Amino acid sequence: MIEPHVPAPPGPPPSWGAPGGTGAPAPLPVRPGTGRFLVLAGVFVCAACGLVYELELVALASYLMGDSVTQASVVLSVMVFAMGLGSLAAKRLRRFAAAGFGALEAVLALVGGSSAMVLYAVFAWTGGWGGLWADGPRVLLVGFSLTIGVLIGAEVPLLMELIQRVRRQDPGGAVADLFAADYVGALVGGLAFPFVLLPFLGQLTGALLTGTVNAVVGAALVLGLFRRDLTRRARWLLLTANVLVLALLATATVLADDFERAARHAVYGQDVRVAVRTDVQEVVLTGDADGRPLDLFLDGRLRVSDSDERRYHEALVRPAMDGPHARVLILGGGDGLAAREVLRHPGVRRVDVVEPDAGLVRLARNDPGLSALNEHAYGDPRLHAGTADAFRRLRSTPSAAYDVVISDLPDPDITASTKLYSQEFYGLLRRVLAPDGRLAVHAGPVADRPRTFWTVDATLRAAGLPAVAYRVGTRDAHEGRDAAPAPAPAPDPGRAAAGLHAPAPRGWGFLLAARAAPALRLDPAAPRPRTLTPESLAGGARDAARTRVPGLPPSTLVHPRY
Repeated sequence: MIEPHVPAPPGPPPSWGAPGGTGAPAPLPVRPGTGRFLVLAGVFVCAACGLVYELELVALASYLMGDSVTQASVVLSVMVFAMGLGSLAAKRLRRFAAAGFGALEAVLALVGGSSAMVLYAVFAWTGGWGGLWADGPRVLLVGFSLTIGVLIGAEVPLLMELIQRVRRQDPGGAVADLFAADYVGALVGGLAFPFVLLPFLGQLTGALLTGTVNAVVGAALVLGLFRRDLTRRARWLLLTANVLVLALLATATVLADDFERAARHAVYGQDVRVAVRTDVQEVVLTGDADGRPLDLFLDGRLRVSDSDERRYHEALVRPAMDGPHARVLILGGGDGLAAREVLRHPGVRRVDVVEPDAGLVRLARNDPGLSALNEHAYGDPRLHAGTADAFRRLRSTPSAAYDVVISDLPDPDITASTKLYSQEFYGLLRRVLAPDGRLAVHAGPVADRPRTFWTVDATLRAAGLPAVAYRVGTRDAHEGRDAAPAPAPAPDPGRAAAGLHAPAPRGWGFLLAARAAPALRLDPAAPRPRTLTPESLAGGARDAARTRVPGLPPSTLVHPRY
């Protein structure tokens, strides 16, 4: 019987970067089993760090530029493409796997660890949406995604060489072990970012700490396990590079709080009074001192401005309160300002506020400036505030539970809000409304984004809630004519640079819906509004009707159209 020929396993490459340059690799300082474990542990840590960098870019880009779906798509697609480029580029470094991997990890630690700070600095001090650097954050986002992706992609071929350097084995088995450690590390990094790094350390310090861990593990693996594969000069160069990287990351970590305060002042101006990171978002209050108006920013977006919030909240609430209004539900509205307008009406017995951010509710209840603006609405025994997801809350609410529902939510084209403007969501709202109940919806600026606004209208109608549209804005509320905006205080240069004094939308658009088309009126028994009259309300309806975009399909959970 002729035995089949079994080829011998391939030998090591001609050179492993050893001091002699050629020949067999130098012996390891540990047993092969221990060395293999250390390499796989390094793979695990590097994979965790790489995924943290990726998630950090997505989170910060969504915060600075909005539209999380677009930002996540850009980061993920560019990074995966770059990983392929990195894998190809690493073929030239396989002969010097140990030195190449050590240098690569030092660069990755510096770039990945500093990425969040650099992006935030460009946004804060160059404007982000205006001037020469209008696309600065977006260009940097792509640049960081490309660079980090190339470096992460180059890790795998070099680690494959290193794990075979410890003990030669079947390539398929080596790949399986390597990818198993890589995927488990990615799982740990993906869970650590939202549950540990982000809530306890924040975006900046979390990224810097991740870079530090990355540098330490990469240097320890190469200088500890494969130091005999490097020349004396290579060892000193690698050690010096890592010491410099760690020194830079440590310095940035120490200065992170001061940097964040300076950047916040550059974005919001010098009158920042409250800045807190809640479990949901960053909440910043400015003004309310020395005659400056109070402004409330949520995740960098102006949500409440003392100078015009009454016009917005009266228009949102007052038309819906014409009719039975004993039981009122407010979705969003954690600042208490919509509740203030509801509580002005006689006959209100209970107001439920469903706000996902408990931190915002605490601020509206306890902050002297914001609580004065909402006229201490949270101190009224008729108001009951709860923190819950609006979808989940509505699914557990009995039918016909409310006479009025006020939807005081961010614009529908903000990704996080899209599901709260869907046909399914409005179907739940229709169920909890009393037969003669009314629903008021903030649907974004009708003049600036008519297609989005009228998609909300089409979605309400598809859910069985025909609506009447109206708007308020620069139209003078008492004279029924267009009026020039009141002079504003001179903007702070930092706020202007950040786009916070960019031209405001030309008004807010609202939809008043019910089971049958409702009449647009004001409650004659309620105290007279300060900014709204029957004439201005009728004029706002005519203005909105002129922008109608017919034939739009409704938005659903599986087919969002905003």
